[in-house]
Amino acid sequence: MLTGKKLVILGGDARQLEVIKKLNELDAQLSLVGFDQLDQNYNGTSKVELDEVDCAEVDSIILPTSGASDEGIIETIFSDKTVKITKEWLKRTPKHCTIYTGISTPYLSSIAKESNRDIVELFERDDVAIYNSVPTAEGVLMMVIQNTDITINQSKVVILGLGRIGMSFARTFQALGANVRVGARRPEHLARVSEMGMKPFYIRDLEQNVHDIDVCINTIPARVLDGEVLSNMPVNALIVDVASKPGGTDFRYAEKRGIKAILAPGLPGIVAPKTAGRIIANVLSELLQDKFQGGSR
Repeated sequence: MLTGKKLVILGGDARQLEVIKKLNELDAQLSLVGFDQLDQNYNGTSKVELDEVDCAEVDSIILPTSGASDEGIIETIFSDKTVKITKEWLKRTPKHCTIYTGISTPYLSSIAKESNRDIVELFERDDVAIYNSVPTAEGVLMMVIQNTDITINQSKVVILGLGRIGMSFARTFQALGANVRVGARRPEHLARVSEMGMKPFYIRDLEQNVHDIDVCINTIPARVLDGEVLSNMPVNALIVDVASKPGGTDFRYAEKRGIKAILAPGLPGIVAPKTAGRIIANVLSELLQDKFQGGSR
């Protein structure tokens, strides 16, 4: 339980509603900033402005999955008001106050360091990434169906990266009958691809493995789909790039060649916000309970 713990939730999208619900069930005292247009009310919570929060009593701060912009602006889907987190505001919180966010940003990391406050990046955790791989795979599957005129069965699909998300992509498309090739850098990943019954290849050989494909799904946050690779790809191929912005594709050159390339980060929050929110809520509630029950205060 989180009875008596004072948590501030700053902005966010539909995923945060599941976080609010879960933490409210655990009896935390929640101050909701950036939710003034939210019709739903939760007993024991209060919708407030940031300057109304008593900083000295804040035990933890929960930010949206996107963190804060380079100017410190927080995404607020349920408010038209600007919410900005600053170093000055953060320094007024207790030293034990921890910031929880999906991802950090240079600005957020900077003010946390200067304020000597800890940041926990939920999307850097293996458990969150693995749980999120399921709605991400479903979202990519939906995009492929919507943007191609062929069946996935017997299609030629290349997946780049066999990390926590790439593994789910490979299994999903293989289960639907696609001819799956997986590009990776690490020998153990190539061995796993082979063991799973798919064709492995080294990323350095990518240029030779795209000449006849129907779909390419990239998970690698580096420019792997450059001009040389794209020039060997069929113009009717589809690229779905789920790597964090700016992705791993030369989108300008893809457009010039007539190849449809879609940058699609953050799919769980788009295709399954309730499920994605529950994933975050469950992990976050465990982290908070461990923190306080472990005597961090």
